[in-house]
Amino acid sequence: MPKNSAKFLIKGGKPLRGSIRISGAKNAASKLIIASLLTDEPVHISNCPISIGEILVTKKICESFGSKFRKFKNNDVVVQTKQISQASFSTKLGLVNRISILTAGPLLLRTGRARTPKPGGDRIGARPINFHLDALAKLGAKITEHEKYYSLKAKKLVGTDITLPFPSVGATENIIITATLAIGKTTIYNAAIEPEIMDLIMLLQKMGAIIDVKTDRTIVITGVEKLNGEEHRVIPDRLEAASFACAAIASKGDITIYDAQHEDMITFLNTMRLIGAEYEVLDDGIRVYYKDELKPINIETDVHPGFMTDWQPPMTILLTQANGISTIHETVYEKRFGYIKELNKMGADIELTNDCLGSPCRYYGTDYYHSAVIKGATRLKPAEIVVPDIRAGFSYLVAAILAKGDTLVNGVDYIDRGYEKIDKKMRKLGVNIKRV
Repeated sequence: MPKNSAKFLIKGGKPLRGSIRISGAKNAASKLIIASLLTDEPVHISNCPISIGEILVTKKICESFGSKFRKFKNNDVVVQTKQISQASFSTKLGLVNRISILTAGPLLLRTGRARTPKPGGDRIGARPINFHLDALAKLGAKITEHEKYYSLKAKKLVGTDITLPFPSVGATENIIITATLAIGKTTIYNAAIEPEIMDLIMLLQKMGAIIDVKTDRTIVITGVEKLNGEEHRVIPDRLEAASFACAAIASKGDITIYDAQHEDMITFLNTMRLIGAEYEVLDDGIRVYYKDELKPINIETDVHPGFMTDWQPPMTILLTQANGISTIHETVYEKRFGYIKELNKMGADIELTNDCLGSPCRYYGTDYYHSAVIKGATRLKPAEIVVPDIRAGFSYLVAAILAKGDTLVNGVDYIDRGYEKIDKKMRKLGVNIKRV
């Protein structure tokens, strides 16, 4: 947790009611800004959550290369990188998130070299970048590993066939970005197909890229000589929408989430209905509301279109309020349940196991505690707790909303990295929350 980190003081015990408008997806917006490095023309990105920590770090990284942000206010970004002034940035910035490795492709394409710090990010699992490095090497990059960074060189990048061992979101994005200006055709097999990746593809296609999404997780990129500047609106944040939905149902509330997109939340909404909650799809959003007694369920996280790993932490809190025993099998990140100890301190009854409580996954037979048994319904009590990562941070806010009394949430910086103006939105829904 950063020194002198802000804290939230939440007085819980009231159901959420009212309406909010969710922000643009930070997991899409940061990659769109990186994609702007591929052209020397201005790129206009609207509905961008510019106050989120991850976007601010991405801005600083691009500025290190020579990018000029002609506009960066009111969720509107206009960025232009006429020239790459240097092909490296500070190790300190690289440790904040995992954007650093995605800059390698644009730098190689425009300068023939790149130096990228070894990336940081949330402590939710190993998240190795070997998928990224292997792909860049196959495209023609010569990579040298140093203690704190990687140096890459390439006279030219040439399209090739790349099969990912796992449909990694970041690796898929990296290959797509790099292959747009590589010579010839690149085919990605076992690619990730999340909505945020589709949003990246839409911007790149507008800019002049040729990208074809086939069946069976296959994406084909035909390299072009040049990309142009363009305008693009960031898709709404389905992670934020699901997080608020979990908070509303867990607190027996009723809220309308404007801009939430039905097609991006099908699996989540099916889960809500299965546990006894209800929703209504509107022209401009989704209403979610508590209907009756919540029922237990067995969930297994998966890559899209499965149940998102980022939906798991707030759903875990919600399931503490279901009557019976639920299970969640985490198959994407092996250490995603690192936040459970603090929740049990608040009265939750959650037990972790290294068994696969569902289909055998890649962590089968390991010592990773990647499944949870959640016993409900339990009454949560206020406590002082510490946030370990972005999505767990929101789940702690949900727990604090349920606990009658004052809960102090430390490490708000993590939450600010992923959620824009979260305290303001929560106050709009009736939550007694303040920064201290």
